[in-house]
Amino acid sequence: MGEELLLNVYLYPPVLQMAKAGRLGFLNRMTALLEARGWTVRIRHSGEGPRARAPARPGYALFNMERPTHDRALTFRRAYHYPYWRLEPQAERWRWPIAQARFDPDLIEDRAAANFARRLRRRVLPGADPVRGDHILIPLQGHLRKQRSFQSASPIGMIRHAAMTGRPCIATLHPKEVHDDRDHAALGALQAEYPNLTIGGETAVLLRDCAFVVTQNSAVGFDALILGKPLVLFAQSDFHHVALNAADLGADPAIAMAAGHAPPTDKFLDWFLRRNSLDMMAPDADDRLLSAMKKGGWPV
Repeated sequence: MGEELLLNVYLYPPVLQMAKAGRLGFLNRMTALLEARGWTVRIRHSGEGPRARAPARPGYALFNMERPTHDRALTFRRAYHYPYWRLEPQAERWRWPIAQARFDPDLIEDRAAANFARRLRRRVLPGADPVRGDHILIPLQGHLRKQRSFQSASPIGMIRHAAMTGRPCIATLHPKEVHDDRDHAALGALQAEYPNLTIGGETAVLLRDCAFVVTQNSAVGFDALILGKPLVLFAQSDFHHVALNAADLGADPAIAMAAGHAPPTDKFLDWFLRRNSLDMMAPDADDRLLSAMKKGGWPV
């Protein structure tokens, strides 16, 4: 069953519509490579039912930002910004090879890294030059009151650690997350306890002039690195290498170190994106993608 050269691609709208219209470049390139090798590629709607039936289908499967359902399946997601992607056998970013890899800044040339980071910043986060203000930006994700296995504190606990510093703190809500009355009550209680804490605001604007960022593993933290901002992580992540980790250092020491933290961020961005992602604009993009499919167990 698993030897049939068939790929079922499971997607949700609007990515589903983009793929069917031929407007998803990553999938277009993968499809061209596979069809040239005798494969058939079918695009399907994802969901609870299709995911449950996927292991019994012949061939192989591909999901977008979802956990693969069997050992012939992979998941893909953008590596924070186009044209960089990941193709992995598991959905948890902190378990990917890049998360386990050692970053050695001595292997990256200074000028090349600086030029790469400057071009990236201008392209993906255009605007006024970032400035180092006074406030701590705390971009939130989901499950505010729960500490999950990959986190060193719940998001509510994380906010408390930041607010305890006395610095102005602004916690922003994720636009795609739904928070219940108990979440809002917990946030309100923190605001009442810490007058230096504000809830809400436009994350992108607040990022550009913050002192540093405290987050679990939000993509905003990666954008903080692009803008040269220090970063404190309260959860496992694939981009932890130049961040201050609350799990390793302790929550309060990590936050206390943040204002003066100055890691080789430009070199990290060069290493993480240009050298260790699926760069779909690179001259060897096809080779990189084929290699990732082979590592995932697909017979290409």
